[in-house]
Amino acid sequence: MPPPRRKNNGPIVALVLFGTVLLGVGTIGIIAATRSDRVSDAGYAGYSSASPTYTYSATTTTTTDTTAPSATTASKSTSTTPSKPPGPQAVYKLGDHPLFRGDLGTFDVNGCALPKMDYSPAGEDRFLQAALPCIEAMWKPVFQRTELPYQPVELQVFTGTTQTPCGSRQNNATAMYCRGVIYWPGGFYANEAGMPPHPGKYLGQLGHEYGHHIQWLSGMLKAADNAQYDAGGWDTRTGLELNRRKELQATCFGGMTLAPLSHGAIPLDVVNEGLSDASNRGDGSRTPDHGSTENNGRWVMHGHKTNRTNACNTWMANAADVA
Repeated sequence: MPPPRRKNNGPIVALVLFGTVLLGVGTIGIIAATRSDRVSDAGYAGYSSASPTYTYSATTTTTTDTTAPSATTASKSTSTTPSKPPGPQAVYKLGDHPLFRGDLGTFDVNGCALPKMDYSPAGEDRFLQAALPCIEAMWKPVFQRTELPYQPVELQVFTGTTQTPCGSRQNNATAMYCRGVIYWPGGFYANEAGMPPHPGKYLGQLGHEYGHHIQWLSGMLKAADNAQYDAGGWDTRTGLELNRRKELQATCFGGMTLAPLSHGAIPLDVVNEGLSDASNRGDGSRTPDHGSTENNGRWVMHGHKTNRTNACNTWMANAADVA
């Protein structure tokens, strides 16, 4: 179920600093590919060579696989069915994805040794690289229980301009996730106007970007991209709503990521700063593709408080909860 609506006169305590840029900072997240890129994209290699068709409505998402393998004839009297590829396979679904099963349990982690924050690009890299094993220790068991493929994310801290499979990226914009890699702009978050640097901000943003990694590994990211294509593009009314559902889910996953860290693994003020920073992120006056500040705060806190993946099923939430 979606989180309860917040009263207008109540401030939102927010969580993870997800990859959206609010108050005119700039947009973040996933750069949509064309349909032909998605079908043959090397970024999805090893998950599936099929290209299922997805349909989407404002409140529900259904999936129809039109490419199920058919039996092939070995001889005039014998037929065989292609065997399923070995190992875990991604599931290209949205609202009814296996990650939303109710028996997956909650996150936990025994400590998280983080170095003192140094706001140089090299210092940011050391801090974030030290945090990643803690996050992986939370998420990997979930993938094992759902028999989904898992691999650690790669983190690249860069300065100037970097080339990615999703296009070039400059370090005057927020972090971006693309095909298994988080591209982190060195020095950007230490110099955001009106937003003083703090280690919690970095953990919050990292949690959001790792949320996109969860979507990519599980198959939800490809399913969402296909659904946006079927809707006429990411910038259509339905396409933008799908994008908000995708971004708000990453924010909710980021809230989950911070949940076990608040049980003594790291100082509580670091976690609280990550939550607070997330409440100041959202669409602002820009394209409505990441969700309002209010909804970002609600989803990040919802993930933090419930600490369960099925609480982050933004695909089945009411339209108002993903506005």
